[in-house]
Amino acid sequence: MLLVVSSGELLHTWHAHYRAVRCLGLYDYLLVSGSEDGTIKVWDLITVLDEQSRLEVQTPYLYSFSQHALPVTDIACFLGAIAISSSEDRTCKIWSLSEGRMLRSISFPTSIDSIALDPRSHIFYAGGRDGKIYVTAMGVDLSFHGRDESSILGALDDHSKAVTSLASSRDGLLLVSGSEDGNVRVWDTRCQQVTRKFKHSQGPVTNVLIVTPQRVNLPPLQPLRKVRSANGEAERQAVLLHRPENDVPIPGNKTFIFMERYLDELQGTEWRDRYLELQDLFVHEVLHQMPSSRNP
Repeated sequence: MLLVVSSGELLHTWHAHYRAVRCLGLYDYLLVSGSEDGTIKVWDLITVLDEQSRLEVQTPYLYSFSQHALPVTDIACFLGAIAISSSEDRTCKIWSLSEGRMLRSISFPTSIDSIALDPRSHIFYAGGRDGKIYVTAMGVDLSFHGRDESSILGALDDHSKAVTSLASSRDGLLLVSGSEDGNVRVWDTRCQQVTRKFKHSQGPVTNVLIVTPQRVNLPPLQPLRKVRSANGEAERQAVLLHRPENDVPIPGNKTFIFMERYLDELQGTEWRDRYLELQDLFVHEVLHQMPSSRNP
């Protein structure tokens, strides 16, 4: 299901997998879901939200992957439209979300329950049921197919039971791990040593999250200008920002078509007001439920 977090409004529900959904990952407007049935599906949220788009496509999802033999336990998305999944089948698999194919499969000596990406480099951490955190090189080679067991660079070992959850800081210098042993560890990734330890009550730790508030510095605004439309009425047009260099276009993804249309309709003179109104405007436009208070 999809919810508007600010209001709790239910937008849409749909049948995604044959068995329970274990994990979700988000890249731009792509939602990646992993299930106990061993499958991974990639969803275009624009298509999911728009009824007309759903009627036009052959399948409700962009891609469906079934290379995992056992339940999928975790999913993480990386810049460049790359996703990594972990599974009880003792593998982590790397996927191209832009091409819809598997790039690499990495085997481990144990089942993997959690993964976290290092934003500084192409490595990721894999939390094993043997209590170890495996430091693993993504090593994405587009010409490579098959298995690769040489990507495991080392292991962090301080938990007595399965590592159930991992979270990396924005700068990649800290890694937080939670375990079935009820302990939370904070790791310095440069020296690979534990810097702090926490005991989480009496039960297993099921999830950890690092929250780092950060001020967003937005570029200066260019003044809006009035133009004449085909019917002769004056319309305001907003200035559109260029797409980031590391953004990868997804075939069939309608994100930027929608965003350009909605940005053109935004009004106001401050970035803050535009930013706060953008999500509400976007969602209601897709659902054909524009707020009546919004001026045309």
